[in-house]
Amino acid sequence: MATAATTLADGLTVTRADYGNAADADAVVTLLDAYARDPMGGGAPLADDVKARLVDGLAGHPGAFSLIARIDGQPVGLSNCFTGYSTFAARPLVNIHDMVVLPGHRGHGIARAMFAAIEDEARAIGACKVTLEVLSGNERARAVYAALGYGDYTLDPQAGHALFWQKRLT
Repeated sequence: MATAATTLADGLTVTRADYGNAADADAVVTLLDAYARDPMGGGAPLADDVKARLVDGLAGHPGAFSLIARIDGQPVGLSNCFTGYSTFAARPLVNIHDMVVLPGHRGHGIARAMFAAIEDEARAIGACKVTLEVLSGNERARAVYAALGYGDYTLDPQAGHALFWQKRLT
């Protein structure tokens, strides 16, 4: 996959995280913790044991990659993504698991730049699509995603759209 930095206007860069690089590892943990503290991320900080395991876990997970957006070198956005496989297309897919832009930097095109970089990564591996989940009440994010061409997943409109369900394991 691509690893070069994408430099955009106003000192914005989007780069693929190097989990072995201390600055990148710190940015991944710090930005994900900021997301977790946000109401759309659950409103609570990451547990200390999660922070301690996060980067090694990502590094050890096949198909995981993270992109970090920086303005003048300062981390302001993060996307954690995972490569999966579409059996219907017999091609890889990329799922965006986390999308973070720090509150003071929202509305300045950072998410759009990160999505462009994610889509570049997806095309580089021949992925057939990019998927994501979004809370129904996160109107701001939904508007951005819709403007970028994302929408409900349907096979047959009469069967309805896909729902994302979970069962927590203890």
